[in-house]
Amino acid sequence: MSASEPLPVRRLVDHGVARLLPDVDRDRAWLLTVDEAPQSYVDLDAPTYLEFEYTRRMGHALDLAAPEGAPLDAVHLGGGALTLPRYLAATRPGSRQDVVEADRGLAALVAEEFPAVPGAAVHVEDARAWLERAPEHSADVLVADVFGGSSVPGHLTTTGYAREAARVLRPGGLYLANLADSAPFAFLAAQLATLGTAFPHLALLAEPAVLRGRRFGNLVVLASTAPLVTEGLARRCAQDAFPARLVDDPDAIGALRGTARPVHDGGSTPSPLPPGGTFQVG
Repeated sequence: MSASEPLPVRRLVDHGVARLLPDVDRDRAWLLTVDEAPQSYVDLDAPTYLEFEYTRRMGHALDLAAPEGAPLDAVHLGGGALTLPRYLAATRPGSRQDVVEADRGLAALVAEEFPAVPGAAVHVEDARAWLERAPEHSADVLVADVFGGSSVPGHLTTTGYAREAARVLRPGGLYLANLADSAPFAFLAAQLATLGTAFPHLALLAEPAVLRGRRFGNLVVLASTAPLVTEGLARRCAQDAFPARLVDDPDAIGALRGTARPVHDGGSTPSPLPPGGTFQVG
């Protein structure tokens, strides 16, 4: 290894061991893992490059959330290496963004190793606690990508949380959540029922193999108090290297929800952990 090549960074953070691994194929591109689970991928020279499939799907949804290039007021629950805040700052200059990251050590590591994101303020705090204090109708989009280790914390899966998310969003604002599950989709079904108590309009993006129950994977949920703008979204996701399917028909969403009941505070559990071997990081 030459002296000019970036070196991996390893640090003990609040919730495990974080590693920053340079991508040998792309200059100034990094993979962030915590306890071997991939958390973020960033290319500092090309912030619109989204390596993870689910982040590309979220990027497509954000592209359609407002006219091209128009700035947005965005809230990101879960910071990681600030992949989507960097994306929005590049695609929608002038956007005002609040990023909430509960892991103080991780936030410090990212701040030390990577440049700040223009227009973004990072808050080191529990996501729900911050959300409960946020001003009403203050955000155009709210992106939830919070994982404690490899699962979504239970207090971010309830009707109380969904009400707070809807309260912070402006009428018709877009809620995006990265979830993970596998057949028979008990967690996903409960989340559709839960989010439906605050957002009457729901849609879903996922790889066909995941939807068919063949493997564990990410599922991006879109929600709003107004009809979702999905024109062109299916086409964009179908053109990705790992194509995703858009599920936005109310009957199809209802079939996925089935008989699941909303999750209330006091009765929540974290999302299921991925099967062993799901993440392979060198």
